[in-house]
Amino acid sequence: MKKRILILGFLALSTSYTLVSCTNNDDFGTEINQNSTLTVSFKADDVKTYKLIEIEATELNTGSKTTQTIQDVNAYSLTLPKGSYKIVINGTVVTTTDEELKIGGSLSVDINSSVQNISVPLFVKQFSDDLIIEEVFYTLIKTTEGKNYNASRYFKITNNTDKVLYADQLIIGQSEFLTSVDNNVTPYHPNEAFAVKGVMVLPGSGTDYPIQAGDFIVIADNAIDHTENTSNAFDLSTADFEFPNSNPSLGNVDNPNVPNATVIYTQMTYNMFFMNSSGVESYVIARFPEGENSQTFLQKYKYDYQYVNSAGNITKRSVYEIPNTWILDGLNNAVQDKFAQLLLGTSIDAGWTGIGSYWNDLARVGKSVRREVLGKAENGKNIYKDTNNSSVDFIKNSEPSLKNGIVH
Repeated sequence: MKKRILILGFLALSTSYTLVSCTNNDDFGTEINQNSTLTVSFKADDVKTYKLIEIEATELNTGSKTTQTIQDVNAYSLTLPKGSYKIVINGTVVTTTDEELKIGGSLSVDINSSVQNISVPLFVKQFSDDLIIEEVFYTLIKTTEGKNYNASRYFKITNNTDKVLYADQLIIGQSEFLTSVDNNVTPYHPNEAFAVKGVMVLPGSGTDYPIQAGDFIVIADNAIDHTENTSNAFDLSTADFEFPNSNPSLGNVDNPNVPNATVIYTQMTYNMFFMNSSGVESYVIARFPEGENSQTFLQKYKYDYQYVNSAGNITKRSVYEIPNTWILDGLNNAVQDKFAQLLLGTSIDAGWTGIGSYWNDLARVGKSVRREVLGKAENGKNIYKDTNNSSVDFIKNSEPSLKNGIVH
């Protein structure tokens, strides 16, 4: 896992040191003690308790190191001699919402006066090692005339790490099952693999599509300016990728400036990857491990299951499944009055999010599910909550972030 950081507050530091001087009248040095205090104080919004904080001061010329650990207090005092220092802070805080977060911060400073104040930014360490699902817009839009507009859906995938990642060959999977129906299928093993009815793979040979730390990509169902069709829709003309779709009834126009994802498996005609507007599906993003690709997936990862249907007969199905070890992130969606089951293994998503208060709630129209923001990183980008539990990581019934276009 890689650290991500969010500014929480500042340290106010004042220093002192021991000074040795020689006079012309003395044969020996006269030691002058100037004892002052290095005061480390913490101030941060939404922090209830500084549970455990370690302060480490390293003098860069000598390597001399001073370390102090404090508990449940927001200030501490120590003494340091004059020199060039690296101050490092690490620890744990408890927020006002009773979340326990790791924090850290550092600063290089020259201590060259008897009284000196420094401010060291403190950051929250957010752990992630690959891409995450930041937002999914799957509901329909109502036109100004009150008609359904079944377009301008999208996935927003974000680099929640501190390094450059690549979108090349990223897998997007759509659940075979629904969170609103439990048919008691056998075999059923969500803690091992994710059953899918649709799989898209992004293009690229490895390093063709970089995503900078904190930045995102958009995969749109149709990368056009949908506001030209209805003002309530979104301008997705600058999306990074778009769904391929040859269904003539949808009237999709291929944007030649936006590369298409490849649908390697679908149960729909016209090579479609179509998202359920009621919000009862789950989605994952994944990567092929070494030695695997689109072809080997279709050769090796069939999933056969069966269940007793409403007529009392056995229904048998053959689909595909994505091994959980390939999955980077997942998202369960459900509706409160229809919830029947989670579709992802609990290590991937132990909860669910959704839109609307009940089945086909009209209030869901034009809303999305968006991941909660913890704060800002040093580069000004958002840092997102990622506990593998969509019940707390995502905000239901959100305003779509691309409502006013794609802005990085």
